[in-house]
Amino acid sequence: MKKTLIKNAMVVNDGHIQQLDVLIEGQFIAAVGTIPSIDGLEVVDATGLYLMPGVIDGQVHFRDPGLTHKGDIATESRAAVAGGTTSYIDMPNTRPNVLSMPLLEEKYALAAQKSLANFGFFLGVNGDNLDEVLQTDTSSLLAVSDDGLYFTKKGNLLADNPETLEKLFAGCPAIIAIHSEKEQLVEENEERYRAQYGDNVPIECHPLIRSEQACFEATERAIALANRHSARLHILHLTTAAETALFRNDIPLTKKRITTEVSVHHLWFNDQDYARLGTRIKWNPAIKTEQDRQGLMQALLDDRIDFITTDHAPHTEEEKDQPYFQSMSGAPMVQHSLNIMLEFYRQGVISLEKIVEKMSHNPATFYRMSKRGFIREGYYADMVLFDLNQPWTVSKDNILYKCGWSPLEGTELHSQVVSTWVNGHLAYHQGVFDDTQLGLPLVVEQAAR
Repeated sequence: MKKTLIKNAMVVNDGHIQQLDVLIEGQFIAAVGTIPSIDGLEVVDATGLYLMPGVIDGQVHFRDPGLTHKGDIATESRAAVAGGTTSYIDMPNTRPNVLSMPLLEEKYALAAQKSLANFGFFLGVNGDNLDEVLQTDTSSLLAVSDDGLYFTKKGNLLADNPETLEKLFAGCPAIIAIHSEKEQLVEENEERYRAQYGDNVPIECHPLIRSEQACFEATERAIALANRHSARLHILHLTTAAETALFRNDIPLTKKRITTEVSVHHLWFNDQDYARLGTRIKWNPAIKTEQDRQGLMQALLDDRIDFITTDHAPHTEEEKDQPYFQSMSGAPMVQHSLNIMLEFYRQGVISLEKIVEKMSHNPATFYRMSKRGFIREGYYADMVLFDLNQPWTVSKDNILYKCGWSPLEGTELHSQVVSTWVNGHLAYHQGVFDDTQLGLPLVVEQAAR
C-alpha cells in the first residue's frame, strides 16, 4: 500500500488553520498531526503552502453523454482536478435526459470509465416521469432535479408548475433541487424586448428579461409549497439579493429543510460586465446588478446561502458568439472556481476557513457524502495543496476545457493549485496529470437526518 506524508502544510479544515502533517495510506487519510518521517514514506514538503479538503462542486454540466462536442466527463473532470475540485455532481440534461434509474446507472458506468474526479448524478424529474420518480426508492440518490431540462421541452421547469411541484413535495423524501424562475414572466419580458429591438436584443437586457421578479416569485412560491409538506427543497444557483431574505441562518445546515447555493460567476461578475464580455457571460438565471452580487456574498458569509457551485456549462465559441436569442446559456468555470474564491480572500472579503466550509464541508454534509469533505482520519484523501503567492493569467494556453475558452481570459489570478489528491492518488501535480487511477462514485450515507 502506497504511503505519502505531506509535511508542514498550513491545513485549512474544520474552522481552523494549523501547521500540520497529513499521512495518506492507500485511499484514506491515516493520521493528522505531527508525524515523523520514516523509511518507505513518500514525503511532500508543503512548507509555505496551504492544504484543504478537495472542492466538491454540487452543480456541473459535463455534457456526457450526447453533447460531447462541448465537453465530456474525461476532459471536464481533468479541468476540475487541476482547479482543486475532487468531486462533482452532474445535472440530468444530457442526451438522453436522465429520467429513469437505468439511464442514471448508465451514466455512473460511463463516469467510472472516464472521470479523474469522484462523481455523482441527479435523477431528472419533470411532469412526464413524475409518477415513476414517486415510486422510486430515492434513499441512495443525491437528489432529484429539473435543472437544464427546460432546454429539452417547454414546461419542464418545476417552479412554473406548482401542481406538479406540490405532488413531488408531498411524495418524494429526497432532496428536490430546482431551477427557480417563472417561465411565464421570462416569456413576457422576451416579447417586450423583441417588440423594441426585433431579433437583435442587446445582451444587456438579459438580466431584465430573466428578471429579479421572475426569480423571486418562483422561489417564494416554491418555498411556501415545500414548507406546507415539510419537503427538502434546494434552490440552485441563486442570483438576487432579494431572494436571500427567504432563507434562514438561525439553525445549522443539518436541520434545514430549505437550502440554497450560489455559483461563482454570480459572485464575480455583474451586469456592467455584459458590455465587455457580451454573450460569453450569458447564464440562466442571469448575472444581475452589483447590488445583487454584493447581497449574494453577504448571504454566503452569514450562512443564508449554504455552499458554492459553478454551474459549469461549456458551449463552443461558435454556439456562444451568436445574437441574443440564438446564443446558448452557460459557460465553463470548474477549473477556476477555487482561484476566484481565493481572489476574494486576498481582497479581505472572505476567510480561508469560510471558503473551505462553503466549497468542501457543506456540500459533503448536505448531500450526506460518506467520508468526504474534511481532512480527518479515516476519510478519503481528497485534498488540494495551493500556493497563495503564485500569480498567473488565464489564457488559451492554460485553459483545459474541451471548448477551449473561458470568460476569465485575460484575468490575473494570484493563487495556484500545486497538487490535487483524489482518493489518495496524486491525480495532478504542477501541470501534470496521472490518470492511472480514476475517481469513485459518491456514496450517500443511509442514516436518517
